[in-house]
Amino acid sequence: MSVVLTVQHLQHQYAGVQALRGVSFELQQAECVALIGPNGAGKSTCFACLAGQQIASAGQIVWRDQNLMQVPVTDRRALGIGRTFQVAQVFEALTVMQNLQLVLKAKKGVSALDVLDDCDHDAALACANATGLEALGMEVLHSSAAQLSYGNKKRLELAMAMAGLPDPGRGLLLLDEPAAGLSPEERLDMMARIRMLTQQGTTVLYTEHNMDAVFGVADRVLVLMEGQLLAQGLPEDMAAHPEVRARYLGTHFAPKERRGHA
Repeated sequence: MSVVLTVQHLQHQYAGVQALRGVSFELQQAECVALIGPNGAGKSTCFACLAGQQIASAGQIVWRDQNLMQVPVTDRRALGIGRTFQVAQVFEALTVMQNLQLVLKAKKGVSALDVLDDCDHDAALACANATGLEALGMEVLHSSAAQLSYGNKKRLELAMAMAGLPDPGRGLLLLDEPAAGLSPEERLDMMARIRMLTQQGTTVLYTEHNMDAVFGVADRVLVLMEGQLLAQGLPEDMAAHPEVRARYLGTHFAPKERRGHA
């Protein structure tokens, strides 16, 4: 695997509060990497800087040899970077399929003459299939997204993030708590599907507070504390790391067996 994302000495502050204090790490092609840490550690700020919602105060972000520091958020999707949010963001006034069709059509340009239901139907259905939405049936897929359960809204948001990438097999997905609010069964299925994306070439960086969705899934774990990386490495090494256990996981933490690795 080759390095596709390099983050060096990333810094960001809000009104004098230093949210990121020189964060550095790399991601390899098709890796699934978890960024963990307590509330206020800087995880969401790091994601916002990578996706472009925030412009880092200092440092460097290089994605596939492209320096992103001066690239606006509106242009990062075209470079292959997509994201989801802590609270699922979908267009509830549209149907499930129309959500996906709109994202797919936006890549090519939307015209006032377009009839959304006629656009990219097969590609939208493929994205729905990849996240398990097809199991809901075509009646639900053609119904308002507002009627979906929260777990299925999270699936739809993931499908929309995939649909927005020019080439998912070469893309980067930034997933902010993809399993938040899901039942144990939904969480297991969601993380298995995220693993499947990396097996198809997509690079994934995600945050999570549920440790089953971290130590059972991730290839590597980055531990962020007070805006700095406390440690990074293999999940089993981070689970045994004395300072990580003392300051975040707890001294009695015992990870479950790893899942979802073919």
